[in-house]
Amino acid sequence: MQVPQTRYARSGDVRIAYQVVGHGPIDLVFVPGFVSNLDIHWEDPGYAHLLRRLSAFSRLILLDKRGTGLSDRVDIHHLPSLETRMDDVRAVMDAVGSQRAALLGASEGGPMSILFAATYPQRTRALLLYGAYAHFYSWVLSPTKLQAFIDRAENSWGTGQALGAFAPGMMDRPRFCDWWARYERVGASPAAAVALARMNAEIDVRPVLSAVRVPTLVLHRGEDVRVNVGGGQYLARHINGAKYVEMPGSDHLIWVGDIDRVVDEIEEFLTGARPGTDHDRVLATVVAADIVDAARGAAQHGDRRWVDLVHDYHAAAEAEIERFRGRIVGKRPDGTIACFDGPARALRCAGAMREAAARLGLRLRCGVHTGELEMREEETGGLTLHIAVQIAATARPGEVVASGIVRDLVAGSGLRLRETRTVRLDGVAEPLRLHAVEEQEAPAPVPAALVVEPQDVVLGQTKSADGCFIIDAGVWSVPIIAVQPDWQLISSLL
Repeated sequence: MQVPQTRYARSGDVRIAYQVVGHGPIDLVFVPGFVSNLDIHWEDPGYAHLLRRLSAFSRLILLDKRGTGLSDRVDIHHLPSLETRMDDVRAVMDAVGSQRAALLGASEGGPMSILFAATYPQRTRALLLYGAYAHFYSWVLSPTKLQAFIDRAENSWGTGQALGAFAPGMMDRPRFCDWWARYERVGASPAAAVALARMNAEIDVRPVLSAVRVPTLVLHRGEDVRVNVGGGQYLARHINGAKYVEMPGSDHLIWVGDIDRVVDEIEEFLTGARPGTDHDRVLATVVAADIVDAARGAAQHGDRRWVDLVHDYHAAAEAEIERFRGRIVGKRPDGTIACFDGPARALRCAGAMREAAARLGLRLRCGVHTGELEMREEETGGLTLHIAVQIAATARPGEVVASGIVRDLVAGSGLRLRETRTVRLDGVAEPLRLHAVEEQEAPAPVPAALVVEPQDVVLGQTKSADGCFIIDAGVWSVPIIAVQPDWQLISSLL
């Protein structure tokens, strides 16, 4: 999705960066947590998916809080209070012509959203709190743990080291780790990050909760590593009429883990309608890629070198899958499984993954199959996955093999597949026709036209209407134009 245009709203002497996405009937202001950056949110597939889903039923209003992201930097010794940040939200709403909006406060964005809802109920349609809290020391970090976090941030902010404190489930994803390190750097400077951490520690909106009089939804993951689940439960108990939904998971970030479950709850709360379950089962093309002779490779290279090679392969494969708009649905020590919304993209991605592995000295065998998949939150399953894995097991080293249905669906794409064999697979009643993707060879170069005198050509060619002759050399048909002959060149062609 193209990154929306960033604009600025003036709040006092400070300019607040904001974006607007979607055209739904409900205005929804997303107040982010610790740090943010409007532009690079769209670079992460999970974050982009969250924003696309929210903007599907709302006019989504995004902002970077002052001192973070694209908004004006502020004196780190005089950071803004919650009241000032609340005024920043009001300034953005005024700039986009929003008289009344629902506020989605995530993590540290929650307390400020609570204060806004209590202060401006006439401008607050609903209050949505995710992974939020009322008192920092009670449910986020104790003073001792806060100081330890600050000490680490002072020395390593911008390296991605803090990811474990927010989303441990993403630490085995190299591309996400790299993105997160950049997210830290463009979200706030090291000094600002430390100052923000200290400022957030002073947050206590417990006395304000009883003044909230708007419909409220509290969402929290049961094993949240950053904000204890008790923080969400406390909010729900002390905000009159609040609805509380506890979900499984330990990652604190709203844009990782079970994103769709979070958005489903928000959509139902705001619109009264939950997305239909008919979208759970979708048609997709699955690529299963296995590293050939993985055990032998580990023995040959040694454990340390082999782990590095496989790590590099997974990073390269993830990059190709993202480039071809796919999604990883399974990662194994010796392979990858991904799904795509188009069979041609799946085949081309399989070829790109094979080439990426070859550059590392590894060989892949790939199986490709199209069928229905069951999508449930972060879980993807179905017979199609198992068929793709079995097809991959039949492939030769370096071969991309697809089922007959894939061959039929890519007709006209320019991809060439040849039938190689018929196999019986577990779970499939009838034998399955398999087709191997053929390499696209570059055409042989065509020589320039030869020039000879027509009366000197005595090879029995057919003379054309324009006085030229054609020599059939078995590879090319070469036009002969009347000038002086070069019989040596003609002989070489023949």
